[in-house]
Amino acid sequence: MSSEPQREPAPGQPSARVVITHPNRSKPVVQATRATVVLLLLASAGLVLIVTAGGWTVLQSAKPVEIAYIAIYITLAFFAARWNRGVLPVAAVLAVLLGIFALVAGPSWFARDKTGFEEPSLSAGLLGTLTLLIVPVQMLLVAFAMRGFSQGWNVEVERYEADPAARLYGDAPPHPA
Repeated sequence: MSSEPQREPAPGQPSARVVITHPNRSKPVVQATRATVVLLLLASAGLVLIVTAGGWTVLQSAKPVEIAYIAIYITLAFFAARWNRGVLPVAAVLAVLLGIFALVAGPSWFARDKTGFEEPSLSAGLLGTLTLLIVPVQMLLVAFAMRGFSQGWNVEVERYEADPAARLYGDAPPHPA
């Protein structure tokens, strides 16, 4: 990705165009990290959506938190896909919190398999498994988000390209005949 700001050349300098490049973004390892972070954010949002939709009838007060997590993770995935490095630490912190919530909530879904509990749309055992599956996904998200943060997605290098319309050397001095 490059943007092309126009700058005035210094006096006596030929007219040139400044092109800003991001050299780290073209490395395969950086592109793979970005794709992995986006995939993990979307997978996390999908898992939370399935657990929320499947247990909607029995969830007490966690509905707004889960809906907020889904919206935030989708937004973070959008910005990470656009090479925004600043969202990566935010994603890591939110992943730690969601991982803790999922680790605490997972066993309670398995406790609902007994008689006397209201049955959710999906079976409580499946919801418990999906909730516990969120934990390793969040651990991977923390690892890859911090790896991406250290890769320097924001590094910019200025390069000057000569303007083809500009005359770099001017007219030749007159020669005696």
